[in-house]
Amino acid sequence: MAHDGEELIRRSFLDSAANFTALAGMAPQVAAAAERMIASIRAGGKVMFCGNGGSAADAQHLATELLGRYLRNRPALPALALTTDSSALTAIGNDFGFVDVFARQLRGLGRSGDLLVAITTSGNSPNVLEAVKAAREMGIGVIGLTGQGGGALRDACDLCLCVPSAHTPRIQEMHIAVGHLLCELVENAFA
Repeated sequence: MAHDGEELIRRSFLDSAANFTALAGMAPQVAAAAERMIASIRAGGKVMFCGNGGSAADAQHLATELLGRYLRNRPALPALALTTDSSALTAIGNDFGFVDVFARQLRGLGRSGDLLVAITTSGNSPNVLEAVKAAREMGIGVIGLTGQGGGALRDACDLCLCVPSAHTPRIQEMHIAVGHLLCELVENAFA
C-alpha cells in the first residue's frame, strides 16, 4: 500500500514539474498581465478577483497579497476579492441567482479603468463568465486565468492565461504560482 502511495507522489511531482517547465514559455503573457494590472492601479483603478472553490481561495489570497504585501513593505495597493463577503454572496445568490454573485458586486463596486482577474480552471464557470460580461459592459479590463484550452473564458478576456494542464489540481498549482508572480511584478513597480 505504501508503495502505491509513493508512486502516486512521484508521478504527481513529476507531472507538476513538467507543467511548470511548460509554463515557463508563458513568461511574455504573464509579464503582459502584470503590466495591465500596474497600468490600472497607476491610473487610479483597482484589481478585483473572482472564482469558485479553490479559485475563490486563490482570489482572496492574491487580493490580500496586493492589499497587504507580498514580499516587500510598500503602500497598500487597491485590490479586492469578490468571493469574501458572505452576506453579499448569499443575498445576491438568493435574490438574483448564483450566476450573478460576482457580476452584481462588480456592477456596484467597479468602474471603468478597473481590472477583473477571472479565475476558473475549466474556463466555463457561469458566474465567472457573467462577471466578465459585466466587466466588458462597464469598461473594466479582464485577465483570465484558466486551464488548457481556456473554455469560454479564453475569447472573453483582454488577456487569458491558459496554463498547460487539463487536470484541476495541477491547474490550481500553476494558478497560484502565476498569481504570485503577478503580485511580485506589481509590487516591484510600486515598492
